[in-house]
Amino acid sequence: MAHPDAELSILFVNDEEITRLNELYLKRSGPTNVISFPMYSPDLSSIHPEILGDVVISMETASREAEQEAISLEAKTDWLLVHGILHLLGYDHEKAKDARIMFKKEKELLDLLRRK
Repeated sequence: MAHPDAELSILFVNDEEITRLNELYLKRSGPTNVISFPMYSPDLSSIHPEILGDVVISMETASREAEQEAISLEAKTDWLLVHGILHLLGYDHEKAKDARIMFKKEKELLDLLRRK
């Protein structure tokens, strides 16, 4: 488990920057909405356990997606941030079972956030 006071960096970028990161680190072309760069690993928990990682969000892509989904940019950004943080914590959605678990956790966290 990550350090209870773990830090994370949140970067809001444009499509050009997230495309560069996507191609450089994930070998995928084009922009994406969010990329997570985990720094924490249970195997390496003694090395900076207080740093969880980075979440990079393309606000241009988020804005387009919010418009397509007929939701506010704030709601879309909240979801992308929660989604990115869950990736930092080891959640994934490549397999259907994992996607269901991650979706349930996203909903739980977004419900808590919206109660603010």
